[in-house]
Amino acid sequence: MDLSSLRSVAMTTEDKSAFICGKNKKEKTMKIGIVGCMGRVGSLLTQEILSGAIKGVALAGGTALPADIPEDSQFFITSDADELFSRADAVIDFTIPEASRTHIALAAKHKKILVLATTGFTADDEASIAAAAKETTIIHSANFSIAVNMLEALVEKTAASLGTDFDIEIIEAHHKHKIDAPSGTAIMLGRAAAAARGQNFDDVSTLSREGITGPRTDGEIGFSTIRGADVVGEHTVYFLGEGERLELKQQATNRALYARGALRAALWAAKQKPGLYSMRDVLGL
Repeated sequence: MDLSSLRSVAMTTEDKSAFICGKNKKEKTMKIGIVGCMGRVGSLLTQEILSGAIKGVALAGGTALPADIPEDSQFFITSDADELFSRADAVIDFTIPEASRTHIALAAKHKKILVLATTGFTADDEASIAAAAKETTIIHSANFSIAVNMLEALVEKTAASLGTDFDIEIIEAHHKHKIDAPSGTAIMLGRAAAAARGQNFDDVSTLSREGITGPRTDGEIGFSTIRGADVVGEHTVYFLGEGERLELKQQATNRALYARGALRAALWAAKQKPGLYSMRDVLGL
């Protein structure tokens, strides 16, 4: 690939407001940066962009640890995230909280779009994300799957309708390399259910059970975690009533769906004012 085609120039405010993919007679190309571009989802994102399957995007480059940067890479890779942010219009982050804290600050500094898929943030991290979103556009979601976000909407509606007459249990399964539990997506689903029932999630959530726990508390939202092999991701929300139960489930079989969802979010973000948005906003849910 011609390196000149990867050269990125940051959008001006006017450029950003004029960027409406698929509607302008002359489409603009959004330069996408991928932090952690050698990772599981990061590598899928670079492949998706380079394949040309997603219209309106080009690869500005990526970041990786110095030891992981190949000498013969077909696109720009740096170990300096600040350098990547300076040459991209939007940056997509599927990394870990320790790295994402830097990326959040850089997005605000450079006023570049940030699509943030990292999970495992603390309350202080969430506050930092909200503060950064006053300076730029941030799409923050625990999961960029279209089906998962539809599942969240269904969980919210079901929990509101059934109330505490039905017990809620959430089971999630992921590959053995995942470092946090329960998954960010499971927590997202639990928070949606709690909010729909007018509950404080932290007061009613039981993230794990061990030993003699006593009877289940009314209104409790329980979690169970499975880790093994190469499971991409599975989430099941159980609504358990007397004599019947309802199961809402999403199962992912290909990580490429996360990459496609994140790119869709980046294109949507180009049309938005600075602020904090979710994938449900992107999908109009």
